[in-house]
Amino acid sequence: MRPAKAIFLILFSMLSLSQAIAAAATEALAEIVVLGSRERLERVAGGAHVLTEKDLADSRVLTINEALRKVPGIFVREEEGLGLRPNIGIRGLNPTRSTKVLLLEDGLPLAFAPYGDNASYFHPSIERFSRIEVLKNSGQIAFGPQTVGGLVNYISADPPEAFSGRFAARGGSRGYRDWQLVMGDTLASTGTGWRIDATRKQSAGSRENIELDVTDIGVKLRQELGAEQSLTLRASVYRERSQVPYSGLTLAEFIDNPRANAFVNDFFGSQRIAAALTHGWQITDDMTLRTSVYATGFERDWWRQSSSSTQRPNDASDPACLGMRNLNTGCGNEGRLRNYTTLGIEPRLSVDGSVGAHPLRTVIGLRHHREHQHRQQVHGDTPRARAAGTGPNAGLREDNLREVDALSGFVETSLTVDRLTVTPGVRVESIRYTRSNKLTDRSGSTSFTQLVPGVGVTYKINDSAQLFAGMHRGFAPPRVEDAIRVDGASVELEAELSWNREVGVRVEAQDRWRLEASLFEMDFTNQIVPASLAGGSGATLTNAGRTLHRGAELAAEWRDERHAFAPSARVAWTWLPIARYVGTRYSAIPGHTDVDVGGNRLPYAARHSATVTLGLQRGPLAAQLEGTWTGAMYGDDLNTVALSADGQRGRLGGHAIANFTLQYQHDESLTVYASAKNLLDRLYIGDLSRGIVVGPPRLLQAGFEYRY
Repeated sequence: MRPAKAIFLILFSMLSLSQAIAAAATEALAEIVVLGSRERLERVAGGAHVLTEKDLADSRVLTINEALRKVPGIFVREEEGLGLRPNIGIRGLNPTRSTKVLLLEDGLPLAFAPYGDNASYFHPSIERFSRIEVLKNSGQIAFGPQTVGGLVNYISADPPEAFSGRFAARGGSRGYRDWQLVMGDTLASTGTGWRIDATRKQSAGSRENIELDVTDIGVKLRQELGAEQSLTLRASVYRERSQVPYSGLTLAEFIDNPRANAFVNDFFGSQRIAAALTHGWQITDDMTLRTSVYATGFERDWWRQSSSSTQRPNDASDPACLGMRNLNTGCGNEGRLRNYTTLGIEPRLSVDGSVGAHPLRTVIGLRHHREHQHRQQVHGDTPRARAAGTGPNAGLREDNLREVDALSGFVETSLTVDRLTVTPGVRVESIRYTRSNKLTDRSGSTSFTQLVPGVGVTYKINDSAQLFAGMHRGFAPPRVEDAIRVDGASVELEAELSWNREVGVRVEAQDRWRLEASLFEMDFTNQIVPASLAGGSGATLTNAGRTLHRGAELAAEWRDERHAFAPSARVAWTWLPIARYVGTRYSAIPGHTDVDVGGNRLPYAARHSATVTLGLQRGPLAAQLEGTWTGAMYGDDLNTVALSADGQRGRLGGHAIANFTLQYQHDESLTVYASAKNLLDRLYIGDLSRGIVVGPPRLLQAGFEYRY
C-alpha cells in the first residue's frame, strides 16, 4: 500500500472513532481561515480580496484563471484551456507553474511539495469551493513558506444544516461537458455533519489533438465533541488522464496554424489523494487551539515527444527517428515520472487579552513538515511508449530521491489602541534538503534557516473607511534540485528574499459599494533565475541579484438593488510601471548569458491589466458582461520584440477578451444558463515559455443547476 493511501485510511478511521461521541459544539471551531469574510477585511494590513460563491456563480466561472482575473494584482497565463496547471503571477512575478504563490486549501498547503518543488501540475475543480481568499503583503507571516508575492486560499464548502444538495451539468463547444453532484446533511442527534462533492470534466482544450479528462471528489466531515471541541476531516481524490502537449509552436508552425499540435502522442496522467484532520479546542473563552494533521500523495507521469528548448523530438539522434518528419512513426517517447508524499502537523494557538483597556490578540503557530520526492526520467522506443525501451536513447535516464524536513514557527500579535491597530510578527523557517542519485549512488544534503519579520498597521478613519500599511520580508526557498546538484554537491543557492511594502485605503458605504486602492513595492535582493525552462536533471539556477516591482491596484464594486434592474459593476485594475532588473544582471537565455539585461523589464509583467464586470437583474433573469484587458509584455529577459523562430522569445501584444453570461432562475430549485467565453473569438498569444501557445478560442456553453 502506498504511504499516502495508508495515511488516508488512518485519518478516516480516526474520524470514525470520534463519531461515537455526541454533543453540541461551536460551529467552525476546527476551521483555519486567512480572511474569513469580507467583513473581516478591516483587520488586514494589506491588499486582501474575497471572491464569494455568488461572484463565481454570477459569471458561471469555467476555470481558476477566469476567477482570479477578477482580483487586481494577479496575472494568470493560459496553458491547456481548463486551468488544470495554473500559472499564477502576483505583481509582476513570473507566473510559471505558480511557483511564487502560496496555494492553500482551508489554510493548509494545497501544493504537493511547497518547500522542495512548489510547482502546480494540478488544480482542484473550482466548483468544490465556496469562496476564494487572496492576500498580498502583510499577513502572510502566518502562512509560509512562500511569502514573496501572496497567497490564494480556497475554502471548501461546509456541510449543510439539513439534508440538501444539487446536481449541475454543462456542455458546449470543443467537446466541453461537465457535471457536479453535491449532497450533505447534519445530524443534530450526534453533532455529525457531512458533505460530498463530485465533479467530472472533459474538453478538447484550446489546441488541436487535445483531450482533457478530470475527475475530482471531495468529502468533508465535521464531528462535534462537546461545547468546546470539534473535529473536521477533509479528504479528496483527484485524477486526470489527458492527451496534452508539453511544447508550443515554432513561429512557422504558428503562422501555418495557430492551434496546431503535432505531438499527438503526449500524455499526462496524475492522481492525488489528500486528507487533513483538524481538531479545534476552545480551552477558555480567550484561548483556542487548532491542530491540523495533513497528508498528500501525488503521482504525475508526463510522456512527451518534445523538449521545451527545441520543440524537436527528444530522441532525434536515434537513426530510427529522423526528426519531425518521422515524429509519429519512428521517434520514441520520453516519460517524466514523479511521485510525491507530503506529511505535516501544525498546531495554532490564539490568545485574546488586553494591555490595560486595549485589546491584544496573539497567535502562535508551529509546523513540522516532510516531503519525499521520487523522480525518474524514462525513454521509450515508440511514439506511444509508456515504459522504458532498449533503443539508442531508451532506458532509465534519471532516478532521484529528494527529501525535505522543515520546521517552522511564527508569532503574530495585534494591539488595538482606539482606532489604531498594530500587528508585528515574525516567522522562522529551518529547512534541510537531501538528494540521492540512485543511478550513480551519490547523495548530498544542505540546510538553512531564515527569519521572516513583518509589521502591519491599520487605522479606522470612521465606520466606512480605513487606512492600512505594511512591510514584511518576502521569502521563498529554492527547490531541492536547485540547491543540490545531481552529483550530490551543494550549489549553496540561497533562499529568495525581498522587502515588500504597501500602503492603501479601504472604503465601504451602505452595503452598496466598496473600494480598495493601494500602492506597493517589492524590492528583491536575491531573486532566483532559472537557466532551464524544463527544470530537468541538468538544470541549474542562480541567485542573480535585484529586481524591483512598483505599482498600484484598484478594486471597486457597486450594486444598487433598489433599481428595477439591480445594476452592478466591478473593477479590478493593476498598474505596474516598474518591473525591472536592477544593477548588473546577465541573461538566462542559452547563447546570451554574457548579455547584461540590467534595466530590462521582467518577463510576463504587463504595465496595465484590468477586468470590468457589468451586471443586470430583472426578476428571475440576470445578465453579466465581463471584459478583461491584458497589456503588452515581453516573454524573455532580453526584451526581444520580434517573435523568434523557435517561438520562445518575443513581445506578446496586448489583448482584450469578453465573456457573457445569461441565466434564468425558474424557481428556488432550478436555474438554467448560457455563457460565451472569449465572446469575440479573439486570437492571442498567451505564453512563449515552451513555444507559442495561444489562449482558448470562443467557447459557447449551456447548462442547468438543480437544487434539492
